[in-house]
Parts: sequence; structure tokens; C-alpha cells
Amino acid sequence: MERFDVLVVGSGSGMMIAEAAVRSGLRTALVEMGKLGGTCLNTGCIPSKMVIYPADVINTIRRAERMGVHARIESVDFEQIMERARRFVEHDRKPMEESVGRTRGLTYFHGMGEFVGDYTMEVGGEAFRADNVFLVSGSRPLVPPIKGLDGVDYLTSDNLWDLRRRPESVIIVGGGFIACELAHFFSAVGAGTTVLSRSPRLLRYAEPEISETLTAQMRQRMHVETGVEVTRVEQKGGEVEATAVGAGGEKTFRAERLIIAAGRRSNADLLKPERTGVQLDDRGFIKVNQRYETTKPRIWALGDAIGKAMYKHVANREAEIAWHAFSNSHAHPLDYDKVPYAVFTWPQVASVGLTEAEALRRGLDILVGEYRYIDTARGAAMDEEDSFVKVVLEEKTYRILGAHILGAEAPTLIQEVVNVMHSGEGAVYPIMDALHIHPALPEVVQRAAYHLREPGHTHHHDS
Repeated sequence: MERFDVLVVGSGSGMMIAEAAVRSGLRTALVEMGKLGGTCLNTGCIPSKMVIYPADVINTIRRAERMGVHARIESVDFEQIMERARRFVEHDRKPMEESVGRTRGLTYFHGMGEFVGDYTMEVGGEAFRADNVFLVSGSRPLVPPIKGLDGVDYLTSDNLWDLRRRPESVIIVGGGFIACELAHFFSAVGAGTTVLSRSPRLLRYAEPEISETLTAQMRQRMHVETGVEVTRVEQKGGEVEATAVGAGGEKTFRAERLIIAAGRRSNADLLKPERTGVQLDDRGFIKVNQRYETTKPRIWALGDAIGKAMYKHVANREAEIAWHAFSNSHAHPLDYDKVPYAVFTWPQVASVGLTEAEALRRGLDILVGEYRYIDTARGAAMDEEDSFVKVVLEEKTYRILGAHILGAEAPTLIQEVVNVMHSGEGAVYPIMDALHIHPALPEVVQRAAYHLREPGHTHHHDS
């Protein structure tokens, strides 16, 4: 049986571990059951943003009339938009495919890997052993147990990138990040879009004001139902009929295509990790400590497989910390209270840290700051009337506990806050004291820090 110093399962952020191991002169095995590059490159962050940007352009043109610019969209080439995304992904993946087979010290196994014993994995009938193992096996779409789903040719974020023709209409089951981003894209390119969310609000972990305003904005362009559960689906000719049950009773919806975007589940179960002593939690994610060590010595896990914060930037940082743990060098644990995220829907959403409600649940004494885009010169010029910034500060120290933004360039604006949270004591003073260019959009972040109030007095941002 072949033996390796290091085994890495998963070629997304796991590739960082594999590269570091090879550079260290360690005999390394890499196992990948899908395409090289993992979820982010092939079916997640990259292709989604490649198609969402054209959707942003479409909506910008449609809004231009409000500023006195009268423009018309002659046509939207759905096939070109999708092909552009596929080409970009293939261009990024190709160098990886060319290099894995000829990198000295690296052995590549393509296929589903299963543990067959302690530190021993089998891929395609070939078994091998490793002294150290990193499980970076990612996640897959969570498909809820909907009656009739097996009889419907439904789409997920894994396979919709193969679409060559724009559907006339879509039903999207879900109300989280993926569902909201896909709804923005399909509605912008002209598909009649229906969103059916089991949660009573979209982006249920976001600030309530963000969910409320985003839902109102999306309802101007599509049909959105919240607090409903899809109980059965059925293929009826060229359409799919979905039945959903909520407080208002039972309703039926029809569309050409059905998209399941109800969350993600860990791929860890596919590896049969219990055969090597690795325990999963009750949701199927791998149990780890702050050094990403599993319940089995010399086996680490990170990324979507552990389900802590399922974002690519988090997985990359987790990979760095896990490698430091393996090599016995120092690394600060990742503070998940300071993890930022963005949702590239319309309007955009970005957040970092605690919401107001989370801070109060922890018993913290806080102040809350809010400011609207429209009350800054640049925000007014952009006609961003429903957009806003909200910050949550510790009352005595002015330490930033969280920040939440809805509006244009939210993922860019949040970075100023993230940087300050990671500097010194993380107090808001650098944002308050620094000169902000006038008139530029970052002023809205600074003004939110100046306009503080006691918690509990919620401002509603209705459209």
C-alpha cells in the first residue's frame, strides 16, 4: 500500500494545504471527487458573480430614467452571459489541471474517496495511507424532502451553469444568499421569477431592517413569498407546479424551471469519516477545535466541511491556521465574530460581526448608529433612497461589534469597518477621525458612527 506524508481531500482551499506540503518536501496526495478548484471556482463565487454583474448593469440601465437618462435595452444575450462565465471558470481551472499531474511530490487521485480504515483511503479501488490528513471536502446543495421532486428535472447551484437558454420563468425554493442572488439574476435577464422561502424573512440571519427592505425591493421585480414550505412538486407538460403551505393556506405556483437553493450540506458523510475515528455533529459537519483538529489525532478539517462560516475567504484563513497547527507554528485563532460576508443581490448586502439583537442576547451594553445613503451628497446623487448603514458599538469602549449595510457597493464599504475591527482594540475612532473624501460614498459609514442611539428604537426603511 502506497504511503504519503500528507493527504488532502478537496482542491478548493485544500489546494493551499497541498501546495504548502509539496513546498515543504512532503510526499503529498490530493483527492478530488469533482472538478479541480472546488465549489467557489466551479459552481459558486466565481460563476455567480460573472453572471450577476451583467444583471447589475441591466438594473442600472432600467433605473437610469430616474436620473434623466433615457436608455433602452435592445436585448439580453443569455447564452453569451452564461458562456462568458463558463469560459472564465475553465480558463482559471485549466492551469490547475495541467499542473497537478506533473508536480513533483504530488499524487493526484480523481474520484470519490472513502476511508476504509485508520488514515487509509480508497479511491477507485486503490487504497493508500497517510500520516497526516486534511479534510477540505466542501459541501453540496441541500435538497429538502419535497414530494415529487424525483420526478422533476430541477436545477441547483451545481448544474444551472449548463443552461444554454433562458427559462421563461423560474421558481426558486429558498430564501438565503444563493436564492436571493439567483433571483436577482434571473429576474434581471427577463425570466418571470418566484421566490418561495421557508423562513419568515429573506436572509434570516441579517438585521431585520435589511431583510425587510430587501424583500420590499425584490417584490418590485418578482414574486416573493416568505414563511411558506414547498410540500410537493409535479411536472405538468412544459411547466413545474409547486405547492406551498403557509399561514395563508395552500397555494400553487407554476414556472418552466424549478431551482432548489435551500442551503448547503457538508460532503463529509460521503468520505465515511467514522471509519478513521472522525466524528460529525448532528448536522453532519465535522467536529473540530480552534486549531481545526478533529476528534482523531493528525486529522484536520476546515472549510464548508465543518460548517462554521461557509465562505471562501473564511476557508482560506482556516487553511492557514490548520497548516500552522500541523507545522507547530503560531497562528491566532479565527474570531468568527469578525467574519464579513456579502450578498450580491439588488440592492447589495454586506455584514460583519454581531447584529443588534445578538449583542443584546449576549448581555452587552451597546449603542447603535444608523445613517441613510440618501442623506449624503453621493448617496443622493445615486438616488439610493432606501439604502443605509447600521453599526453596533460597545457602549463604554466604542469597540465595533458589528456593521450592516444595504445598498450600492455594500461589499466594498464594509471593508473599512472590517479593517478597523482587526486593528488595535477595534474601537470606531479611526473611522470617526479619518478624513473621508467629500462627496464620496464612504461618508455614510462615518456618519453612521456619529449618529448613535440607544438600542431598541428600530427605524423602518420601507420602499
